[in-house]
Amino acid sequence: MLPLPKKYFVTAAAAEGESHLTAFDGALLKARVGNTNLLRVSSILPPACEYEPDLVVPPGSLLPIAYGSIVSDTPGEVISAAVAVGISKDSFGVIMEYSGRCTKEEALAQVKAMVNEAFKIRGIKLEEVKTSAVEHKVEKIACAFAAVPLWY
Repeated sequence: MLPLPKKYFVTAAAAEGESHLTAFDGALLKARVGNTNLLRVSSILPPACEYEPDLVVPPGSLLPIAYGSIVSDTPGEVISAAVAVGISKDSFGVIMEYSGRCTKEEALAQVKAMVNEAFKIRGIKLEEVKTSAVEHKVEKIACAFAAVPLWY
């Protein structure tokens, strides 16, 4: 059995690059997860997982992470990514992620609404929501990225 992560943080960043992949890589670096190996997970925060905003993940680590990202090569286009973590006092939490051709405020509204719905359909009381989002106007090729990294 794999261990349950015990810590998490929320992050969002955007970057320009010479290609789609380097724009994505630049956004990962700015979001403090660029020197890790991302293991994309679905959206459940383990029970008793503690928020640690200054968490440093060792380079080369296999990093469980829920994220949303978008890359665009349309100059002038506005792209955004957002994450929200819904926290329950006595249970697990729920993570929602969103990215699109929209403003930061629209992306945040989407993830908050999804967290509220997720708690409603599970019948769990929502105690707190943590969010992170980014908006970027594309110059050449850009990526917007928002994530919830989970750590041990």
